[in-house]
Amino acid sequence: MTSGVPAVFLDRDGVLIEDTGYPHLEDQLRLVPGAPEAVRQLNQLGFLCVIVTNQSGVARGLFSEDQMKAFNALIVRKFAAKGAVIGAVYACPFHSEGRVEAWIHPDHPDRKPNPGMILRAIAEHGIDPAKSFLIGDQPSDMEAARRAGVPGFRFEGGDLYAFVQDLLGH
Repeated sequence: MTSGVPAVFLDRDGVLIEDTGYPHLEDQLRLVPGAPEAVRQLNQLGFLCVIVTNQSGVARGLFSEDQMKAFNALIVRKFAAKGAVIGAVYACPFHSEGRVEAWIHPDHPDRKPNPGMILRAIAEHGIDPAKSFLIGDQPSDMEAARRAGVPGFRFEGGDLYAFVQDLLGH
């Protein structure tokens, strides 16, 4: 079997962008310090960068699925403008306590701590889990990584580029 692509799974709110409380509008988009530089370096090292993000704001009726998709596309463009490529975005709009019927689910397989988004990305992009890892800021991120069979690293704020430098042993 040929070896797959190495990837870094990145949580969105609190890792790539500041968690301003269900951000979904352009004026709420603030990049975490060092985030574009971190993604750019990971790209240069051959990693596919994949966002995996719970977005319960859709289920809660705070914004629409289309608004969520547009905001994620905006994030990808903002990073691309800084030479940082995000290769794929997986977002889970489901939540057990949602208010929008279509998005209510008691325990959706994609909602972290479940590993669904990571496992789908692995399958859809030919990713090698043995060469991949996740960066998240919540215990649910670490649990999703564990369940998907990839190492998880907890980012607790600050400069993402410095965090990635430390992770890679640079």
